[in-house]
Amino acid sequence: MERAEWDERYAGTELVWSAGPNQFVAAELADLPPGRALDLGAGEGRNAIWLAGLGWQVTAVDFSAAGLAKAARLAAARGVTADWVNADLTGYQPAPGAYDLVLIAYMQLAPDAFRSLLGKASSALAAGGTLLVVGHDADNIAHGHGGPQDPERLHRAGDIVAALPGLVIHRAGQANRPVQTPDGERVAIDTVVRAQRP
Repeated sequence: MERAEWDERYAGTELVWSAGPNQFVAAELADLPPGRALDLGAGEGRNAIWLAGLGWQVTAVDFSAAGLAKAARLAAARGVTADWVNADLTGYQPAPGAYDLVLIAYMQLAPDAFRSLLGKASSALAAGGTLLVVGHDADNIAHGHGGPQDPERLHRAGDIVAALPGLVIHRAGQANRPVQTPDGERVAIDTVVRAQRP
């Protein structure tokens, strides 16, 4: 989807995604000591707001001004703050070595653009910093529920790991995510990769 389509999608008063953090984001990051966090592709801000509530100093980047405006309103309502940055991730360059945590959640870019984003995310990590990548897995089309249907934009853990030389990999694989539908619960297949700068 293009920027204008996301702006239109986020323009409504209802949340497109849930108000709480993604389940894998919460499970993987809840025990980390707060520091500086960078959320790449923040959308409506659910993960950034959750991190800010835990004491993180969060920079949240997205190309949808409507999504970030909604995120800022939600953050204010919850009494937390973040630095909301309206930028296209294909051109955005985070400061090197500046973040204790970099999060990429459900950014389903074309392969070259995604590899470039992973490189930027890796370089943005401070020593000891954590990178968490969560997204729709390539096997989701045939065996899971929902998500993008373009296999070029879906993830494989091995491809992500290969794009992160120099990082220590703590988790890399598939994870099942329950999805509530009008027809009952379904399961989506996601990729989860957690890495750390030595």
